[in-house]
Amino acid sequence: MPSPLQPPALASGPAGAVSCPALLVSAPASGQGKTTATAALARWHVQQGRRVRVFKTGPDFLDPMVLERASGHPVLQLDLWMGGEAHCRRLLWEAAQQADVILVEGVMGLHDGNPSSADLALTLGLPVLAVIDAASMAQTFGALALGLAQYRPGLQVAGVLANRVGSTGHAQMLQESLPQDMAWFGGLPRDEALQLPSRHLGLVQADEVADIEARLDRAAQALGAMQPAMPAPVQFLPPPELPEPEQLPAGQPLAGVRVAVARDEAFAFVYPANLQVLRALGAEVQMFSPLHDAVLPEADALYLPGGYPELHAKALAARHDVQAWLKDHVAAGKPLVAECGGMLALIDGLTPHEGERVPMWGLLAGEGTMRKRLVNLGLHDVALPEGVLRGHTFHHAAMDSPLSPAGTTRPRRLNGQPEAVWRHRRLLASFLHLYFPSNPSAVAALFGPGVR
Repeated sequence: MPSPLQPPALASGPAGAVSCPALLVSAPASGQGKTTATAALARWHVQQGRRVRVFKTGPDFLDPMVLERASGHPVLQLDLWMGGEAHCRRLLWEAAQQADVILVEGVMGLHDGNPSSADLALTLGLPVLAVIDAASMAQTFGALALGLAQYRPGLQVAGVLANRVGSTGHAQMLQESLPQDMAWFGGLPRDEALQLPSRHLGLVQADEVADIEARLDRAAQALGAMQPAMPAPVQFLPPPELPEPEQLPAGQPLAGVRVAVARDEAFAFVYPANLQVLRALGAEVQMFSPLHDAVLPEADALYLPGGYPELHAKALAARHDVQAWLKDHVAAGKPLVAECGGMLALIDGLTPHEGERVPMWGLLAGEGTMRKRLVNLGLHDVALPEGVLRGHTFHHAAMDSPLSPAGTTRPRRLNGQPEAVWRHRRLLASFLHLYFPSNPSAVAALFGPGVR
């Protein structure tokens, strides 16, 4: 393994190819401990002095927050549909030039979804590390690992990592159950101090877990005691040219445009790649907190991403200065893009899971209600006048409005539920979380000057 000061290994083969050890960390199902295992591996490699880059398969905001804390670097998405294959190859190739090891956390079960984590592994040539919750299991552990490896021809399962191991003897039984050609990456013990707390949309945000660093260090220590095997180098080829509409438009159409992006406990669900696209388009990106900032920024455009407004509804409602600022912004014909939780902050009222209705900022006629069951989930695209953008939806809130939507999203999944899209002047609001790299030209039109 090269030291942190050595250049990346140039692969023998096509010009520009780079080799870097890499793993896609997956599991039989959600809830098996993929994030904990990926974070433990990332932190352990960092502690060995290695440069680690971590990616997350598919749409997700919460897992990447933990993985960023574990690795010390922003975590980007790898999604064959939202971003496209060329986009994914470009991200991996760029990372391989800077990293000593690349980790990719999968989504759901290894073979779940379309595209699945297995599809990503096969397409990009990534070996798989299977994480299996071994609680109440012995030799069946090996059978499950073998099934994951053999279900899809051509899939390379490099090894297995056990989660929630009960004892040293338990770990030995699990290791002995594996096929001889399948590596043992060790196991994480059944220890609440390693687990990451959750709430209704998934993991609790990393910044809200007071002892997150101690949990990560403890997980890395537990894994390091077993000396997990190193992944084999993967050859990453120079990426092909990005297809339309994924290419950046010529020049910097947002040069001189100040885009203020909400970021605090209530608004944290933003893809790092979205901010990268805004900056690449020339925008000056400034983060601000609707919850805490006494002075609000001068902005030509606003971006209110999703998050947990329902947990901070009363505090948001009390920010009458933010409400007036937003209303003046929209009245002046300036762009405001609001996604999911960002939209819920703009409506007339929101009723949390527990408690009474809270009046919100009232820029968009409607009432929101938090539901105990998931309301909608899936990959969607939306055809806007500015262009087609891709993204995803995942929410426990329902919204009723007397207004007629300007359109609806198109679910990728058969029989998926479309989402309403609301437009008022330059205000765009929906439950859809947009993935800006899917169409930078459309993003430039959404946030750029001019009255729609």
